[in-house]
Amino acid sequence: MNIQPPPISPRQMNLLRVVLSMAWADDTLEQKEVEVMLTRFSQLFASDPDQQAYLQSQLKEYFVQDIPLEEAASKINNENEKELALRLSYEVINASARTPEEAKVNQAESDAYKRLTDQLNLPEAIVKRAEQEATAALGKGGDNIVDMLAYQLRDHLAMK
Repeated sequence: MNIQPPPISPRQMNLLRVVLSMAWADDTLEQKEVEVMLTRFSQLFASDPDQQAYLQSQLKEYFVQDIPLEEAASKINNENEKELALRLSYEVINASARTPEEAKVNQAESDAYKRLTDQLNLPEAIVKRAEQEATAALGKGGDNIVDMLAYQLRDHLAMK
């Protein structure tokens, strides 16, 4: 089956793919999370309700694809977007645990994050800044990680 990419810009797609890859790092993405992400990202990337509905249908098929993190990260070449991808990824893996007994960041997520930092090859100072900003955002973000990510991504893309 040949799934066509959703009708969003290549920059939006690259960032979305990295965030999705990190969300899937532990092989767990709940249906409710998918529904919320579909709604939020379609609202972020399209303003018209018909466009949003179409984008949701396109994104839904894309969300179930197994996109290797390394492949997704290799598409990000701009230093600012590398830092944003790292920050959003750090937020995703630190947002919640699968079970109350589990640490917020499990081993699979930790390993994926290490691979991402290695591949993005950012200076240690930028990595630390991204992690500090992510931690601060999580501290004031409330319970809905998808809303927080969508708003931050929208703000970043609007500045370009």
